[in-house]
Amino acid sequence: MLFQIEDIITKMQDDKTGGVPIRTVKSFLSKIPSVVTGTDIVQWLMKNLSIEDPVEAIHLGSLIAAQGYIFPISDHVLTMKDDGTFYRFQAPYFWPSNCWEPENTDYAIYLCKRTMQNKARLELADYEAENLARLQRAFARKWEFIFMQAEAQVKIDRKKDKTERKILDSQERAFWDVHRPVPGCVNTTEMDIRKCRRLKNPQRVKKSVYGVTEESQSQSPVHIPSQPIRKTTKEDIRKQITFLNAQIDRHCLKMSKVAESLIAYTEQYVEYDPLITPAEPSNPWISDDVTLWDTEMSKEPSQQRVKRWGFSFDEVLKDQVGRDQFLRFLESEFSSENLRFWLAVQDLKKQPLQDVAKRVEEIWQEFLAPGAPSAINLDSHSYEITSQNVKDGGRYTFEDAQEHIYKLMKSDSYARFLRSNAYQDLLLAKKKPESEQGRRTSLEKFTRSVGKSLAGKRLTGLMQSS
Repeated sequence: MLFQIEDIITKMQDDKTGGVPIRTVKSFLSKIPSVVTGTDIVQWLMKNLSIEDPVEAIHLGSLIAAQGYIFPISDHVLTMKDDGTFYRFQAPYFWPSNCWEPENTDYAIYLCKRTMQNKARLELADYEAENLARLQRAFARKWEFIFMQAEAQVKIDRKKDKTERKILDSQERAFWDVHRPVPGCVNTTEMDIRKCRRLKNPQRVKKSVYGVTEESQSQSPVHIPSQPIRKTTKEDIRKQITFLNAQIDRHCLKMSKVAESLIAYTEQYVEYDPLITPAEPSNPWISDDVTLWDTEMSKEPSQQRVKRWGFSFDEVLKDQVGRDQFLRFLESEFSSENLRFWLAVQDLKKQPLQDVAKRVEEIWQEFLAPGAPSAINLDSHSYEITSQNVKDGGRYTFEDAQEHIYKLMKSDSYARFLRSNAYQDLLLAKKKPESEQGRRTSLEKFTRSVGKSLAGKRLTGLMQSS
């Protein structure tokens, strides 16, 4: 693609073959050298590329300008206009095909050089001044080197002809308009064409905008014969279209939504992270108090443990007590075979290889065979796949059936379990405040003491009467 654009740009600048007329325009008190108008470019594209619609020619010109091959000299918006707006061609040295990937140090040298040239047209814009201040803080240790590089470049530029210097300044600024665009403009360099080309040329040395090599080779360069460029075929175009259609259909999430989900997940599980929230009772590995382990192993789960079952269905399945409670609920709904089948398949995956075939047959006869005592409800597609897998049984014979039953329990039974009296009573029983329990305990003690005193008085009265 880049080579095709560069071929068009080369033909535009060729006067012998009828290129775009490049001229010097007189303005008030000065001259504007080496410029073309937007109308000339659009007409040339329509004439030489057989384009009938001017809108299509303007769109093609905007695409070429977005890559930095053509740039306006009056503003920094890289678009094409079909009017008298003046444009200038970018020097081949700055073309994207040279695998330009400028570093922040290059940008710092450019901005620093701009501040040394006392000209109104080269004054820094607000966003450039902010970038310069940020880069000066980032490169505080090597800022002296950056300043020296910029100063040397300014001395070299002052020796050039005034017209040549004006053209080079505009070309260099246009280069940075592509790679460090004005806020609000689209950064066309996010399309990683240069990185793709660099992967095809691993021996290529990375270079700086100002000719300073960023990465030097420690060994002598190895000569690699250049490969002939293969022409694009129809099959390549079809593959590219298929790939782009797949990219369009991808479901993309905004970064803000992803961040909100991550924050919500973190806030939900923060009390279960022992590094953030200390365990209650104390951590056995620190205090040698095994109360926490005894609580976790008991069949009466803590409030924190019961609350976690409501986060997701997987939390119920991971907890032994949670599975037992969920199994009791399914038994009350006469659908416990679903969970027993899911657990049996999980256990099958851990069985020794010599016992797998026998266990597969047992699961089939119990849950899936015609007239099975604990038949589960499978769709026809999953049942057909499982029937074929049983003929050559393995650890993952019931994978499709297990996934179907998992989705069935998650979407149907799990929601009813959270609304059931069994779960709500278990959750509320763990939430009773200690003050209320303390009041009950003191009331029971008072009742017992009153009962004992009454019983003692009755016993004393009977002894006196006797």
